Amino acid sequence: MTIDLTAATAFMAGHARVLDRRRFELLLGGGDPTAVLAALDAYRNPDGGYGWGLEPDLRSPESQPGAALHAFEALGDVAPVRAPQAAALCDWLASISLPDGGLPFALPLTSTAATAPWWQNAEPGSSLQITSVTAAEALRVAVHDPAVAAHPWLDRAVRYCFDAIKRIDERPVAYVLAFAIHFLDAAHERYPAEASELLARLAEYVPADGHVHVDGGTDDESLHPLDFSPHSGLPSRSLFTSEVIAEDRGRLARLQQDDGGWIVDYAKISPAGVLDWRGYTTVRAVEVLLDDK
Repeated sequence: MTIDLTAATAFMAGHARVLDRRRFELLLGGGDPTAVLAALDAYRNPDGGYGWGLEPDLRSPESQPGAALHAFEALGDVAPVRAPQAAALCDWLASISLPDGGLPFALPLTSTAATAPWWQNAEPGSSLQITSVTAAEALRVAVHDPAVAAHPWLDRAVRYCFDAIKRIDERPVAYVLAFAIHFLDAAHERYPAEASELLARLAEYVPADGHVHVDGGTDDESLHPLDFSPHSGLPSRSLFTSEVIAEDRGRLARLQQDDGGWIVDYAKISPAGVLDWRGYTTVRAVEVLLDDK
C-alpha cells in the first residue's frame, strides 16, 4: 500500500479550500494551529455557529448543525491548542437543541442555492445521525479542552445519543450506523461500560466485510470498514479482522487519482461542493492511511 504525498500536496494546493489546505499542512507535521483557526473563522457567524458552506453541500450562510461537526473536526485537529470558539459553539448548539437533547438535522435555510435536497427537506425532530457525529467530534475536542468537557450541551447530547441507540432494533441506514459507532468510540473513555455495551449491540448490524450500501445514495455509494472504524486503537476495530482492515486500506489507497486527490462517490450537488469534498476527503484519506502505518 503506497500513496503519493507529493501529488496529494499538489492537489491540495491547486484545488482545495484554504481550511483543508491548512488542516493538511498540520497533518503532515508542519503548519500552525492558529492558521487553521483563522481559516475556520471565515465560516463563523456572530451567534457562535458556523455556516457559509463549511458543510460543502449546504451553502446557505446561517449557522447549521451540519457545519458544527466540521468545525469541531478542525478544533480537534489543533490539539492541544484550545480555542474559545469551541465553548461558544457548544453555547450555540445548546440554544438550538430540542427538549430531548438531540439536534435537528437542519435548521430552516435562508438560501437553497447549490444545497442538497436532504438539507432542504429535513424532517423536524431530533436526528441521531447529526447529533451522534457532532457529539463524537465534540468529545474529541473535550479531551484537551475542559470548557467543552464540562459544557452542559455535551452531556445532554451524549445522553440523547445513548438513549436513541438503545432504542435501535433493526439495522439503521448506513450513515446513522456509522456515526453512532463513531460516537461510541469517542464516548468510550468517559463512559466505558455504556459505550461498550451499545457497541456490542450495534455490531450485529455490521457485516463482516464492513460493506454497507447507502440507501438513497448513488449506485456506487457504500460505506466500508475504514468508514466505520477509521483509526487504529478504537474499540470499533474489534468489529473487523486485521485482514479486512488491510484489504480496505488497499482499497482506500487505490482511490488516489492521477491528480493526487481522492474521489467522492456520493451525489454531486455543485461544482464548488465537489471540489470542497475532494479536498476534505483527501485530508481524511491521508489521515487514515498514515495513522495505520
